[in-house]
Amino acid sequence: MTCSTWGGLTKGLSLRAGLRSPHRSLCSTLCKAEFTMAGKVKIAAAQMTSINDLNANFQTCSRLVQEAAAAGVKLLSLPENFSFVGSKDGESLSIADALDGPIMQRYCSLAKESGIWLSLGGFQEKGHDDKHLFNTHVLLDGLGNIRSCYRKIHLFDVDVPGGMVYKESNFTSPGSELVVADSPVGRLGLTVCYDLRFPEIYQQLRFRHNSQVLLIPSAFTRVTGEAHWELLLRARAVETQCYVVAASQAGKHNEKRESYGDAMIIDPWGTVVARCQGLVQRNDYMK
Repeated sequence: MTCSTWGGLTKGLSLRAGLRSPHRSLCSTLCKAEFTMAGKVKIAAAQMTSINDLNANFQTCSRLVQEAAAAGVKLLSLPENFSFVGSKDGESLSIADALDGPIMQRYCSLAKESGIWLSLGGFQEKGHDDKHLFNTHVLLDGLGNIRSCYRKIHLFDVDVPGGMVYKESNFTSPGSELVVADSPVGRLGLTVCYDLRFPEIYQQLRFRHNSQVLLIPSAFTRVTGEAHWELLLRARAVETQCYVVAASQAGKHNEKRESYGDAMIIDPWGTVVARCQGLVQRNDYMK
C-alpha cells in the first residue's frame, strides 16, 4: 500500500482562551492539513493544556472538536492525557476508568454528535489491579463507537537532565500489541508519546501492517521537546514514508509539570505541513 500525495494545507491557526487557574493560563489550538487518500480529506492535531479537572478538560476538548467539525475535519487527534493530568502522585490512578465507563462514554457521545473520528491519545484506563492503569490510545469513529485501542508499550522511565525523574512504570502497566485501524483518512498506526524514541515499532506498523498515517499523541517535557520532538517526528515520517500526526500537551499543567507543545503534521518527505504555535511563542501570545 503506497503513501498518498500531498494535497494542500489549511494554514489558518486558531488560538482560543481556555479555562484559567491561579497558577497558569490555558489555551487550546488546532492545526489542520488536507491530503489525498481516497479523495481529499482533512485531518487535525490538537494542542492543549490538561489539568486535574475532568470536566474542564472535557469542555476544552469539546470546543476543539466543534471547531474541527465546522472546518470539515474527518479525524481529530487529541494528545496524551487529554482528559486528565494529575498534580500529585496517585491522582491519575484515582480517576482511572474502564473503556465502557462514564468518562469515555462522554467522549463517545462527543464523537457521535460531531460526526468525526477522534484519536484520544492517552486515556487512563483502569488496570488489572488498584495500583496500575494502562495508558491507552483510543480510536473512536464518527458514530461514537470504539474502533481500536492501543496500550502504550514503552513507558516513560527517565531522569530528565536538569529536571524531574519520571517513573511511569510505578503506576502504569505496559501494553504488548501493535494496533492499526482503517479510517476515512487512511490506515492508521496507533502509538503514544515515548514510543517515538523506538523506531522499530514504526517500521513494523508501516512495513508489516501497511500503515499510511502514524498517530503520535504526546506530552513531551519541555527539555526533551526542545531537543528532540521535531527531529524524531520528521525522522519517523521519512524512514517509513508515512504521514505523521502529532497532537501534544503544552504549557504548565501544575507547579511540577510542564509540556513542550508544538503539535504538528508532517508529510512523507519530512516536511512540516501544519503546526500549532510552539511553547515559547504561545506564551508570548498569552501575555
